Parts: sequence; C-alpha cells; structure tokens
Amino acid sequence: MKQSQMFIPTLKENPADAEARSHQLMLRAGYIRQTSAGIYSYLPLAVRVLQKIEAIIRDAINETGAVEVSLPEIIPADLWRESGRYATYGENLFKLKDRHQRDFVLGPTHEETITDLVRHEIRSYKKLPLTLYQIKTKFRDEDRPRYGLLRGREFIMYDAYSFSANPAQLDDIFDKQEQAYRTIFDQVGLNYRMIIGDAGAMGGNDSREFSAIAEIGEDTIAYSDNNAYAANLEMAKNQDDYIPVQEQAAELTKVATPNVGSIEDVANFLSVVPQKLIKSVLFMADGEPVLALIRGDYEINNVKLKNFLQADALTLASEAEVQEWLQAPVGSVGPVKINDKIRLVADETVMNLTNAVTGANEAEHHFLNVNPGRDFEVAADQVTDLRVVREGDLALDGKSRLHFTRGIEIGHIFKLGTRYTKTFQATFLDENGREQPLLMGCYGIGVSRLLSAIIEQHSDDHGIIWPRNVAPFDVHLIPVNIKKQEQLDVTAELEKVLHDAGYTYLTDDRNERAGVKFADSDLIGLPLRITVGKKAADGIVEVQLRATGEKLEVKKEDLVNVIQILLAKTEA
Repeated sequence: MKQSQMFIPTLKENPADAEARSHQLMLRAGYIRQTSAGIYSYLPLAVRVLQKIEAIIRDAINETGAVEVSLPEIIPADLWRESGRYATYGENLFKLKDRHQRDFVLGPTHEETITDLVRHEIRSYKKLPLTLYQIKTKFRDEDRPRYGLLRGREFIMYDAYSFSANPAQLDDIFDKQEQAYRTIFDQVGLNYRMIIGDAGAMGGNDSREFSAIAEIGEDTIAYSDNNAYAANLEMAKNQDDYIPVQEQAAELTKVATPNVGSIEDVANFLSVVPQKLIKSVLFMADGEPVLALIRGDYEINNVKLKNFLQADALTLASEAEVQEWLQAPVGSVGPVKINDKIRLVADETVMNLTNAVTGANEAEHHFLNVNPGRDFEVAADQVTDLRVVREGDLALDGKSRLHFTRGIEIGHIFKLGTRYTKTFQATFLDENGREQPLLMGCYGIGVSRLLSAIIEQHSDDHGIIWPRNVAPFDVHLIPVNIKKQEQLDVTAELEKVLHDAGYTYLTDDRNERAGVKFADSDLIGLPLRITVGKKAADGIVEVQLRATGEKLEVKKEDLVNVIQILLAKTEA
C-alpha cells in the first residue's frame, strides 16, 4: 500500500483537549478524528487495526460454539419498558421517536432484543444450549465523554448472549467465554487481570471483569500481594483484623456534642478512636428508607449495599428525607429507637462492638455505650459486608495484603440467570415436558476501547508500538529520497519480496524529508521499519524494530529471514 494513497493526517503537536496518551497518539498518528464529543471517525489505519481485533475475537468465540447474528441498533422502547430498564437505566440511554411518535432507543446493549427474539423461537430443551453474538456499534449518552475511545457515546462492542436449560450448561458456556477472553487479550498483547466485578445495570448475581492495567484507567483494582485475589474496588472484600477491646456493657448515656458532625470530629471531641463509633447513613432504596451501619473507620460501599438490597435505584437520602425519617440532621443520626418502617442493615464489623458511640437522632447529641442487640436490633440476615476496602487491608486469605492499581475495563462476563427470561416469559419445555425459564448469560468486550488499552500499554514518547497481531501493517518501507532511481528500484523489488513472503507493508512514497518520514513512522507504530537509503545501490537496507529501536544493515537476499526473526519478537 502506497502511503500517498492512504488517508493518514498526522499532527506534530498533541491536541490541547486530549488527556490520555492513547487519545493523543491516535489523533497525532491519524487513526481517528472527533466528529462530536465522544463520537469519532475511524480512519484507514484504525479500521485495519479494528478488523484484526475483530478477526481475533471471531476466531476465539467461534471456537466456543457461539454463532454470529446482527441485531438492530434502533430498538422499540416497549422492550425496555418490559424489562423495566427504560426507567432505571438512567440518562445514558439515547431515546428518540419516529414520525408516528413511537418511542425507540439506540441500543447500549441488547439483552431485551435478544430475549425477545429467542422467546419466540426456542421452545424445547433439545435446542439448548445456544449462544448468539455480534460485533457492532453501541450508544450511551455519557455525561462526560473523555479519554478518546475509552469513554465515548458511540463505540464498537462484542456482545454475546447465552441461553441454557440448566446451571451446568450456563457454567460451561461461562467458562468457555472466560477462556476465549483470555485467548483474545493474550493475542492482542495486553497485560490484564480477571477480577470480580459488579453486574450493575445488567442484573444477575455473578460476573467476572477483565481489566487492562493502565494509569489512565477509571477503575481501581484491589489485588492481594500473592496475586491469588483481584476485584474491582466496588466489589473487593477484606478480612477485618481490628480486635475490639473486651469490656462490660455500660449504661446507655446521651451526651451533648456541640458543633461536631463528622466521624473524625466526634472521635476527637469524645477522645475515642474511630473504631469505637458506628457510622449511620440513611439511603432511599427504590423509594424506601434504609439505615446502613458501619464501623467508624470504614466507608459504606454503595454498590455492595445496592446489590445486597437488590434495589433498582439507591440514593443517599437528602437532608429533608433524613429529617423526615429520623428527626435529626445528618451528623447526629443513629440506630437507637428509630421508626420501625426503616430497614436496618449493618456491616459485619458493627456487630462485635461494645459500648460504641452513635448519633442520638437529636441535633448535636450522641449516645455513649451503645451495644448491638441491647440498644438496637439487626436481623441476622441483614448483616453483611458493606465496606470499601483500603490499600493495605488484610486479604481474605488472612495472610497477604491488598494493593491498588488502575485499570481499563475491557471485557465483562455475567451470569444473568432468569433476570430477563422470567420478565419476558422466555420459557422452554424440559425433558419432562415442564415449562421452565431459560437461564441466561451475557458477555461483552469493548472492541474500540481495545485500541486505547493497547496503545496505553504499547507506546513511548515518539508514538505507538503495535504488537504485530494487531498492527495495521507488518512493515513500514521508507525510501529516503524518491528522486533517486536506485532507491525506487530497490523499494519496488522489496515490495514484491514482502508480498510474496506474505507480509503486509506501507510504503512511504511521499516527497518529504527523511526526518518527517521517520517521525511519522514512529507515530504510526508499525512493528518493523525498512529504510532504503544510501546503500541501496549495494543491495543493502536498514531494518529497525520499532519496539526496541534495534537496527541492522541487511542484504536484500537475507531480508525475509531477518524479518521473520525480528517480527517474531513483536508477536503477543
């Protein structure tokens, strides 16, 4: 391919509004251009990379027995109303009307569409299991699109949906998808972790998230120092190693605490450690009040609480709602003698405290010597892990410690169970002729997001460094001076040699200075550069490996063997 025939509009400087390195480099190297906030055009080089990534995904996913379909991007809103997500998905949902004023959405994901399709076609266990997948554009009306392709409003995604007759079938598909994901991410050259993730708006109760390690990542990953455990911070668990002082239960006492409200202020005012306090926070779960309790040295994990409550919507209660339900300002609330319509949920760390401190549900007053079971009751099934873990906490194995790193979510697999199939009445007849709801799983990979993740891990100050498996071309062929006929002749000869050997190449045939060509070559980031220069007449060219900068002078007749050896170093 001649570079003069390609559309590769490179830039010398980083665009002012591009924060992430991957965003900067894709713009500078001519891979993408912004059309609107969070919406990008993929230029020819990016299209070639995307095609390679999609081919890797298809090869791995087809091996699992999944088959490809193509679902509509414009979806009737009635399907989303049927699932309940039209109201609960939030403002990220693009909503539109047709000329007849019928409501539609632009698909951010396709659980509703695929379940509606399958419920009309699959009626017998003999047709199961079944996994359908697609690779196409999705839409989410992000409030703050940023970091280029990492958080966009229009993006390319692999999404798959499995339907099973029993848990064993679902587990088998889930495991095959997990292994396929590992194959895919290994082949595209990513350093990643599989972690415990939150199902979020997808629903379901079991999920695994794949995260590429990168400082620009918006997710925090907690992992043990022996690498036996990793989880998204929203789902991470620790083993609490604080041992409360054992003492006799003392008499409940109310004390004035003027001008204090935070845990730190209360602890300092009363000369106690934060571990002696019970933090009480009022939430509204699907419109109902829930008072969550946690020991004073921890923060409440809203995701864990929402999942435990199985709530569609969970919000922090407003000051007015706190006053309505507890008759006190936010900094003075507690669990003692509260309205019995308030659901009480406690973190495990609360239940072994003795003579603790809580708000007294009276402005500027707290209770001393509060004891769970005596002064307030929490049902055993309402005690759970509500903690946000902290770096350095004891891991679940009781031996290692938790560490934090940043990551980019690149894939997620979910066991949805009957979350959608019961709602949509998607059923089948089992071996005994009984009607049963289909068991469902869903699986996603951010395809366009992979471009950013790969570049975040494979780049330097000069540009992109593509692993060969996803590089738009194998070789950048650069005649230094196109006005010298011997260089053009050798270049043409090498093009035929490369083609016959099965390598793809981009020939920089532009009438530009050598420095411009080399700078653009570094930006574009092809694995290997072949420079046809002053020694062309002697049949000698320079070969340079982009990843390491290693250079060799090579005779034309030895070139294919040298390329084979050097490119092997660039494969993921």
